[in-house]
Amino acid sequence: MIRSLLNGIPRDQLSVLDRGLQFGDGLFETLAIVENNLCLWDQHMQRLQAGCARLGIAAPDCRLLRQEATRLVADQRQAALKIIITRGVSERGYKPATAASPTRILSLSSWDGPCSDPLRVSVSHRRLGWNPDLAGIKHLNRLEQVLARMDCAEDVQEALMLDMQDQVVEGIMSNLFFHKRQQLFTPSLDQCGVEGVVRKLVLAMAKDRDIEIITGRFTLDEVLQSDALYLTSALGGIRFVSEITGHDWKPKTSFHPFLAEVAERVFCKDDSVC
Repeated sequence: MIRSLLNGIPRDQLSVLDRGLQFGDGLFETLAIVENNLCLWDQHMQRLQAGCARLGIAAPDCRLLRQEATRLVADQRQAALKIIITRGVSERGYKPATAASPTRILSLSSWDGPCSDPLRVSVSHRRLGWNPDLAGIKHLNRLEQVLARMDCAEDVQEALMLDMQDQVVEGIMSNLFFHKRQQLFTPSLDQCGVEGVVRKLVLAMAKDRDIEIITGRFTLDEVLQSDALYLTSALGGIRFVSEITGHDWKPKTSFHPFLAEVAERVFCKDDSVC
């Protein structure tokens, strides 16, 4: 099941001159739909607008996006919604047209829904390149992740990705948290990686509760010394890691109570909270 809107019109075809297709010139968000609720809508819109500002793309009206999203998900109790914003159509060449009008794409696809099963992950040999101009935002250039996902064995759901200095950054499609002796840690995303909406929710709730989460650069060896690992994403929520293939590591403790509390908020149905 796939349904889509292109600039508000039901269509599934895009101009070959669109800069999203030509250069990956744009951004995207992937939202969970649970009981018709657009989960973490505000957080997704904040990241989308921040990304548009970083790239110099005119940000879409969030009210219009919400109206279009509501149209698509009206009869869907559970689905995944992808929002893509590109700089629009232009002729050949990197320099965009001055009057380029952004392209707005919303597509709905099937999704199995929240899952709390532990994850079996690997460590990718692919490396994330540093680019602070693009770090944190969810831009359309995802070839590093495509290659890493192609490498994954069938029985592996995710893989940890390191940067060129062998520091652990994130999963292919998720952010990483780990804890040791009840202290929580998460890698810095100032040079590369995507600042996920669930990661941001964890950090915001931790701040509200005066819970310290240490952000920094960590080697794989340091991560392997942790008591437990967690991967976070909009569709995955907060998932416990049960195994890292190829490494002698197993979790030494159960789900961290604070992260368990945050996990219950990810797919909430109360718009005033989400």
